Amino acid sequence: MAIFGRRRRERTIFLPWERRSLARTLRLPRRRATAWLLVVSAIAIGWWIRARDREARLVRVTHATVAHARAAVDAFRADHGRCPRDLDELVAPGDHPPYLSAPPTDAWARPLRFACPARLPDRAYDLSSDGPDGEPYGLDLVE
Repeated sequence: MAIFGRRRRERTIFLPWERRSLARTLRLPRRRATAWLLVVSAIAIGWWIRARDREARLVRVTHATVAHARAAVDAFRADHGRCPRDLDELVAPGDHPPYLSAPPTDAWARPLRFACPARLPDRAYDLSSDGPDGEPYGLDLVE
């Protein structure tokens, strides 16, 4: 179909995946980079969530250990009328059966801190863990 000697181009509709142009080939690596960025971000977020959950689980385990040791100290105080010298005395009290099978440790395999009398006047004794960082009486203290 020629109008005035020129050939007219036929108009068609191209779908995005049908076109093969320079712009499309330049966009493809960008899409790959975006996909890789999304994959790396998802892995990083998953790792962060897993580490956070693990830390929370260790704190819960330490709370349970402190509660178990606190019950043993209270039983020792009820039987003997005094605080034990240290937590090792709960394992082998002498005249009574042991209150604990082994000296209590927190989830980070460090011994619990025990002090009798307590630092605060409303408590009879202090029983705590140094927490994840291991700093004595630090900010992440688990009681």
